Amino acid sequence: MGIDPGLTRCGLSIVQAGRGRQVIPIAVGVVRTPAASELPQRLVRLSAAVREWLDDYQPDVIAMERIFERGNVSTVMHTAHAVGVLILAAAERGLPVHMYTPSEVKKAISGNGRADKKQMTTMITRILGLAEPPKPADAADALAIAVCHCWRAPLIARGLAATSP
Repeated sequence: MGIDPGLTRCGLSIVQAGRGRQVIPIAVGVVRTPAASELPQRLVRLSAAVREWLDDYQPDVIAMERIFERGNVSTVMHTAHAVGVLILAAAERGLPVHMYTPSEVKKAISGNGRADKKQMTTMITRILGLAEPPKPADAADALAIAVCHCWRAPLIARGLAATSP
């Protein structure tokens, strides 16, 4: 499951890793919470939505974008609250959570750690063989994060195996 965390819009995706670099899209969507609502109600809405996805699709791992400083402390704090709710939902189910920076995802998907939203959407549409680009951008980002993890998971697994006694 790939998650592009956000309080106003949170991208969610489910993919299935295939052989090699093949990734099969299963589901993609965006959870929205009204900016006019109080923070606790927004977090409850986000929590309910992600738990529903976890129950419906039963993923075996969560890949999520790591929060980064955007210059707006309020936005970062709201995103941090959302990330806490999302990690808690995964932890309650015993699911591992892997975090990736935006530049790691961009580099994995487009080969360019500074790719813009349009480039990323074009690449994820092509990689997954989608008939049309996922919208909004949060949905495309959630798919990109999931694909990034699918491609990096074998390397992560080898690293863990090498460090285990």
